[in-house]
Amino acid sequence: MNKKILIIFIILFSAFYGFSQKSIVQNLRLYDQKRLHFGFTVGLNTSDFYIRNSDIFFDTTQIKEVYGIENKQQPGFHLGPISNLRLGKFFDLRFLINLTFTQRDLKYNLLKEDAEGNPYFEEHTMVLSSTFLEFPLLLKYKSQRINNYRIYVIGGVNPKMDLAAKKKIPEDQMPMIRLEQTDIYAEFGVGFDFYLPYFKFSPEIKMGVGLNNMLIDDNTEYTGAIKYLKSKIIMLSFHFE
Repeated sequence: MNKKILIIFIILFSAFYGFSQKSIVQNLRLYDQKRLHFGFTVGLNTSDFYIRNSDIFFDTTQIKEVYGIENKQQPGFHLGPISNLRLGKFFDLRFLINLTFTQRDLKYNLLKEDAEGNPYFEEHTMVLSSTFLEFPLLLKYKSQRINNYRIYVIGGVNPKMDLAAKKKIPEDQMPMIRLEQTDIYAEFGVGFDFYLPYFKFSPEIKMGVGLNNMLIDDNTEYTGAIKYLKSKIIMLSFHFE
């Protein structure tokens, strides 16, 4: 999924770069002189976890069933409004309110015993779906405009609240781990501004890394085998302003 996002981003840049180079008339000539701009964003994302095993993971007296934990990326999407404040010729301050839908899968390799006491391995996948309400605050550094395009880098922080976080897991979904409801991400990325006749279009690729341990310890082997669980995400966004 990450490779597909990168390929799409490169193709879009190549196509619009060629278009911008051939342009003679500058579109939206007074656009960058305005102090405040608004718009909206839509995009795709892929997310998973950084997993660190606990110190007792290999202690079979405490962790008897869990023999391995694998992390699997899953696709999602996001959307929301944009507000952009011009700080200077090359700097903008951006504030967004995003609704982001993600899914992250954890596959547990378990050692079980049948009715006769014979050991066998079993896989159990936990599907962790989240709906995040996000409030990213980002600083944007822009290059000099050339004809109808410019490149930029962006970075900042993104506080998140998981609207789908469960305080209690229903019995029919057990075993399942629980995640904390709030997190804050450090985000950084790169994008391109293309000045079209009636609006500015900006494809952007960005990576976010969660700073908090999202695991809620419920005193089971499934959480006891993990020291910390931190989120990460790659986002391909299309901004229209």
